[in-house]
Amino acid sequence: MLDCRVVIGLISDVHANVVALEAALGALERAGAGTVVCLGDLVGYGPAPNETLDLLQSEHVLCCLGDADERIAFDFAKRDGRKGVADATLQWTRGVIEPHHVEWLRTLPVQRRIETPAGRMRVFHGSEDDPGARTNLQQDPVTLARMLQRHRCTILAAGGSHVPYYRKVPDAGWAINPGSVGLSLNGEPGADVCILTIDDEGIRVRMDKIEYDTGGVAFDIVAWGLPKVVADAVQLGRMPPGEAGRF
Repeated sequence: MLDCRVVIGLISDVHANVVALEAALGALERAGAGTVVCLGDLVGYGPAPNETLDLLQSEHVLCCLGDADERIAFDFAKRDGRKGVADATLQWTRGVIEPHHVEWLRTLPVQRRIETPAGRMRVFHGSEDDPGARTNLQQDPVTLARMLQRHRCTILAAGGSHVPYYRKVPDAGWAINPGSVGLSLNGEPGADVCILTIDDEGIRVRMDKIEYDTGGVAFDIVAWGLPKVVADAVQLGRMPPGEAGRF
């Protein structure tokens, strides 16, 4: 029996969308989240990298390093193979981000281990040792159970897909992707958040979509000279038809 109730907020892929982040953090505060964890990709795509990083730090959000963050923070991480819109937005970000924010990104861990009353939670953006990798959580229960066992955790959370997903794994725990705050791609515009409640009843997972001014953010994206396709995706909640290969 647990003698306490713990609420944890999980977010990911903020992508320099400070308006969406404000809405997401407000919703998590109203839900009673005492801790908020962000699975990386704090910058890239969006128009407000400095404001986003200021807010994450002022609100003491526990952050991991995402692949977009890595490419801003470290020269060696300017990977080949990620072309088009991603490269264009990261190049723009390099020109406007403040040096102290670059230094802060360099301090972020690739993964975090967080102790909860229901066991260990392990979180990362791509994989436990590479922000640019992808961890497929949409696998069969046996494979997921082995993954949780390998990571020695009850809750395993990974980002990067921009599509929220969660699954209870029998006799093992939970696999979670909280989606994306700043560039959700599950077909509905808004900021994705995940709320974990741990109490006497066990672990409960709730996914929410938080409304924000997507039109205003889209206007800012275009006004700053960023690709219009990003503005369209923010407003649609999905990649515009025929544009998937550009992201």
